[in-house]
Amino acid sequence: MHPHSPDPSPEPSPSPTPRPGPGPGSSSAPAGRVARPAVFGRLASWSRRHRWGALLLWVAVVAVVTVGSQAAGSAYRNDFSLPGTDSQAAADLLERHGSTQAGDSVQIVLQDPAGLSGARAEVERILDRVSALPSVAEVRSPYADAAAVSADGTIAYATVVLDAKAEEVPGEDVARIVDTARSAAGDGLTVELGGEAVRGAEEGGGGAAEGAGLLAALVILVLLFGSVVAAALPLVTAVFAVGGAVGLIALASHVFTVADFTPPIMMLVGLGVGVDYALLIFYRYRHELVRGTDRDTAARTALDAAGRTVFFAGCTVIIALLGLVALGLGALQGVALAVALTVLVTMAASLTLLPALLALFGARIQRHVLKRAAKAGAKGTEEGRGWRRLAVAVQRRPLPALLAAAVALLALSAPAAGMRLGFADAGNDPAASTSRKAYDLLAEGFGPGFNGPLIAVSQGDEGAATALRATLTDTPGIAATTPPLPSSDGAVSTVIAFPATAPQAEPTADLVHTLRDEVLPDLADRTGATYLIGGPTAAAQDFADSVSSRIPLFVTIVVGLSSILLLLVFRSLWIPVKAAALNLLSIAAALGVITLVFQHGWFGVQPGPVEAFIPVMIFAIVFGLSMDYEVFLVSRIHEEWERTRDSALAVREGLAATGRVITAAAAIMIVVFAAFVLSPSRMLQQFGLGLATAILLDAALIRCLVVPAVMHLLGDRAWWLPSPLARHLPKVRLESESDAEPAPAR
Repeated sequence: MHPHSPDPSPEPSPSPTPRPGPGPGSSSAPAGRVARPAVFGRLASWSRRHRWGALLLWVAVVAVVTVGSQAAGSAYRNDFSLPGTDSQAAADLLERHGSTQAGDSVQIVLQDPAGLSGARAEVERILDRVSALPSVAEVRSPYADAAAVSADGTIAYATVVLDAKAEEVPGEDVARIVDTARSAAGDGLTVELGGEAVRGAEEGGGGAAEGAGLLAALVILVLLFGSVVAAALPLVTAVFAVGGAVGLIALASHVFTVADFTPPIMMLVGLGVGVDYALLIFYRYRHELVRGTDRDTAARTALDAAGRTVFFAGCTVIIALLGLVALGLGALQGVALAVALTVLVTMAASLTLLPALLALFGARIQRHVLKRAAKAGAKGTEEGRGWRRLAVAVQRRPLPALLAAAVALLALSAPAAGMRLGFADAGNDPAASTSRKAYDLLAEGFGPGFNGPLIAVSQGDEGAATALRATLTDTPGIAATTPPLPSSDGAVSTVIAFPATAPQAEPTADLVHTLRDEVLPDLADRTGATYLIGGPTAAAQDFADSVSSRIPLFVTIVVGLSSILLLLVFRSLWIPVKAAALNLLSIAAALGVITLVFQHGWFGVQPGPVEAFIPVMIFAIVFGLSMDYEVFLVSRIHEEWERTRDSALAVREGLAATGRVITAAAAIMIVVFAAFVLSPSRMLQQFGLGLATAILLDAALIRCLVVPAVMHLLGDRAWWLPSPLARHLPKVRLESESDAEPAPAR
């Protein structure tokens, strides 16, 4: 074995005749030398010796964290501040000068086909009650402003100005506003409420997505192992890890800013990764038992080998997630750190809790595994035969296989070039929700742009604010404007401008850029005042622009650090290059699918922009998870090449040895991720679909076709490393000392 090979393979190399014992790739020491287990082997031995202690320690930690988090409660809060952007500067300016526009607002939308004049007494009575509620700064009646009533007099709106941003207003206060306002409905009067605060109060959790994903994963594991006990161990490991991580993040939310949509994302990733990591280790353990190894040695070998795969894969996921910190976006940094912590905890559970569970249930699992292996042997079934045939077929025609897969991936990637980033608004909400009904009523009565007003801020004298309104009124793309609204100290004024197009429409985004780049600079030169464009619509555009501009830096950091890690592990120049290129291709294809479904409205989905942070989150997570299978498959190929120096045989045996477990692990991740498409949250739907698609393409096309074809075409060159680089690279070795023997000369 090469002294620097990580050897995290799930299977031993085949030999002409079966024999018990460790075999190639395990920790058998040379004659006259006592083998010293590797760090993961020693960890497995400790967990097995202290099985009850390890289990009770995990139970105690998870219980304490869970009880503590429930007692302390969570303090999740969204931070969509964007320092350096116009929308943030406008919000800060309004808040500093005490403008009521500094807080978000709720619209109480009224409709009466017979005309709203007859319902005036009831409406004003309810508005008086709303104005006395907590978190309400001001209520503006539609009867005091003719612009708040539609031309036909059947639709109107009252504006409830909140005393803080929507994410800072308690949900129970928003619920009281909704209930109080809707109590006026009846006798032909329809009352609906809109605004970000109302949408946030209406949003539900992940529903039954987690349960559906776990159930599907259990079914796949039972089919793979044929035993409920064996199938349950990876699931139990994942549940412990996710439970502990969710509690820790709930506690951390009191100290750090953690977005309220973080927990479902943590569960989504934690369940998929937790089951995946535990499965890789358990599958190697099962194989060692089939080869006749005793349970203690099987556990130690499984952790020595597959444990390294889990460690390197987990480190890659964490590196990719921490790359999000480089984006400098507060809303993403908390999510990235939370998910990175989840991966770290799942990795720890796979390396410490799983060996303890194997010690407790090892005898029962061993009996079942050997019984099933005996039946398979009696039937003459050879494990990996189908995968070996697939590898042979790819090696016969590597170029057609490579081109076919590449064309399919590029075709799926093409729509991603036209992806529009933004945020879902009430127009994407369920048709039965009050926020969606209010959105539709406002669009019907006042035009599509009324749901996405722009807040134009003027800092100067009264004439500057008047000139601002006149200029905005004459700007193409703006349907209407309000008179200037001065702040309490009179230092700034705001003009609300209503675009002629819907908030998510591309012309609205172009209008924001036109105002900032062309219209307002000319006006500022004439008046000497300062002008800014803010409000939710402009802020959403700023967030999307910020993400887009920083993606190249983010991708460079993640790909660079991950490639360096692979370079150290495999001591090969081409393996990191190949892995980075293929991972980028699978991620681009997944983003293309998201664009087709959610932006173009395939399969009946409400069309709209892709959530601004979805591409970078999917990139970070998928890039790390893809490295999982990369390390798993390529390490097995590398081990066989070290043993035989036959690159074609190494590719065949590597795919035969890992194909089944990679497919099972990928299938589990796919069903767990795809289950979140059932979530009521559009963001989680996009997240689940993107992750499931990327893993499906990675397992079905890249690992089965592209990697074998590329490795066959590269041949022995796949393991080439320039001599000067080899001399200066640090030596990464986690295998046992007995494995560290010089490799044959290349």
